Amino acid sequence: MKSTPQQLKILSIDIGGSHIKGTILNEKGELQKKYEKVVTPTPASPESVINSIKTLVKDFPEYNKISVGFPGYVKHGVIKTAPNLSNELWKDFDLANKLKEVLGAETQVVNDADMQGLGVVDGKGLEVVITLGTGFGTAVLLDGNLLPHLEFAHQPVGKVKSYDKYIGEAALEKEGEKKWNKRMLKVFEVLKTVFNYDYLYIGGGNSDKLTFKLDKNMKIVSNADGIKGGARLWANGSAIQTIKPIKIQKK
Repeated sequence: MKSTPQQLKILSIDIGGSHIKGTILNEKGELQKKYEKVVTPTPASPESVINSIKTLVKDFPEYNKISVGFPGYVKHGVIKTAPNLSNELWKDFDLANKLKEVLGAETQVVNDADMQGLGVVDGKGLEVVITLGTGFGTAVLLDGNLLPHLEFAHQPVGKVKSYDKYIGEAALEKEGEKKWNKRMLKVFEVLKTVFNYDYLYIGGGNSDKLTFKLDKNMKIVSNADGIKGGARLWANGSAIQTIKPIKIQKK
């Protein structure tokens, strides 16, 4: 029997450099169970990550669709880069089909910042979503439509090889919060100049380390809000290639 939107039960997973998080959503993006997480394995090979996902969801309620946010460049469910995991082991790995095989439901895999963006935006104007975690994730949406993914984090900044290295977890630990915050101020100025966004959303585990006042069109969002983007990938009960500007109900 084909699922209708009212029957959708979506397993939404966020794979991060430090943790793998998951919950069950309905078609409105509402959590149907407590948000849970496990530690990302080391080394983070495809096999070990999939085994961790199996452990995470083994006691979850039933689901009929799967949405996954992955920290790298993803094309049609196939991983192209995984800079904050075991990168070379992931190249051209078909994560969507493998999870469908292992977990028994149709699966969509997108960049983690893209999925977070779908969960938090209002669908008005040009909205940018960034994630501050192990690395630096970015997503860009126009009127609620997800634009082609840009690996902005891999651009050089100053004398540093990439934004990942400039403001990622390793930089925060090495330089300390005070210097990291000074770097973040510079990054926000770059984002304003480059994107001229209407609104900027800031997610990821290190977003709570920001100590300065944000502009009126900037907002910190939670991982729990971001994981709701998994529902948007299954609008009308089927996989979609373009994201329509529909409003996700929030708590």
